[in-house]
Amino acid sequence: MFRFDTRNKKPLLYNIAALSAATAVLIIFLLRDGGAEQTLAVSAALTVYLLAAEVMLIRAFFGQIEYNPYSYNTIYYMGFSLVILFLLGTRIYITVRLLKDPEAYGAREVIYTLLNAAKNYLFLTFPFLFAFSAALCISNISLIRHEGKRFVNVLGIILSFLLVGGALCLFCFERFLIGREGQHIVLNLGASLFSAVYLYFECMLTGAIVAALIAAFYEPEPDKDFLIILGCGIRKDGTPTPLLRGRIDRALEFYLRQKAETGKELIFVTSGGRGPDEVVSESASMKRYLLEKGIPGGQIIEEDRSSSTFENMKYSKEKIWAVDPEGKVAFCTTNYHVFRGGLCARRVKMRAVGMGSKTRWYFWPNAAVREFVGLLTEHRGKQILVFGGMLAVYTLLTFMMYR
Repeated sequence: MFRFDTRNKKPLLYNIAALSAATAVLIIFLLRDGGAEQTLAVSAALTVYLLAAEVMLIRAFFGQIEYNPYSYNTIYYMGFSLVILFLLGTRIYITVRLLKDPEAYGAREVIYTLLNAAKNYLFLTFPFLFAFSAALCISNISLIRHEGKRFVNVLGIILSFLLVGGALCLFCFERFLIGREGQHIVLNLGASLFSAVYLYFECMLTGAIVAALIAAFYEPEPDKDFLIILGCGIRKDGTPTPLLRGRIDRALEFYLRQKAETGKELIFVTSGGRGPDEVVSESASMKRYLLEKGIPGGQIIEEDRSSSTFENMKYSKEKIWAVDPEGKVAFCTTNYHVFRGGLCARRVKMRAVGMGSKTRWYFWPNAAVREFVGLLTEHRGKQILVFGGMLAVYTLLTFMMYR
């Protein structure tokens, strides 16, 4: 279904920006009169706009995967396409009602619907959020039982409480405070902004999960020249941990499949430095394991300087380019870490597609949450832009409604 790195042109969304600006100007012009015919025209214009935007986002999502699946844009396109899909369904329903009864909605009702779209989406998806949060808590409890009590092992529980607690806070806010006339506009604006920010993170979380799953289960084409294995810690005796052994075995599985299907050999790049409490480097430990599995030493390159995923890719690229700058590269890591690994590869300007090894069921959800938090913190500038845009749009809609 998905093909990675098959196009060189990055998908751009200038068309959505231009369409959004044109639609906004048209709606403001139509709302000046406020009559029934203008209201119907506004609803129809919004429906057409959302339908076009949905098509553009879906095309951009698939185009981004074909250009570079390990991108924050992949998450954006998937997350916002879900929101647009919900809004499109709402607009179609309203437009059909207006066609039957033009007096059903006035200009104020149109703006009110736009203003409350985020809240409606939140309440509609609450059962899914509750089920997801419950499953996240269960997996985290199992993780703590097996791996011990550490802060990173309770991130899923914290996120679960934030998801459910945020929705309940908004519900109580709507139920008990919005009706106070003296602060009506301020409270409505506050509730709308809160729900919009909440919606943004919900959609980004959904987009991150989808992007991570696509990356984790993708099987690279069997035409690679180099295969990087990312290190993740070794035992006290210098042998790989079960997690690292799973990565090496997955790499060996791909190597054997490629050799059987195409007859093409590849070079393993074992990437990982030596920690302060390790007897040898992770790279050396992996090389020893590969040798025991029958891989010739001439097919193994050691990269033993790295201490992070970014350095794994940076120093592995140097080793690979010293041999063949044009070689096709793949990398192997644990399933939940493939997307982050691909991001780091692109940051060092190396085209590489990833494959994921399996991990225990209770480990993946919490690790996925850590990856999601890491992605958000790495792109703080984009978050500020989005929040600033939300503040401007919702403030404008609120004052238009109360004008």
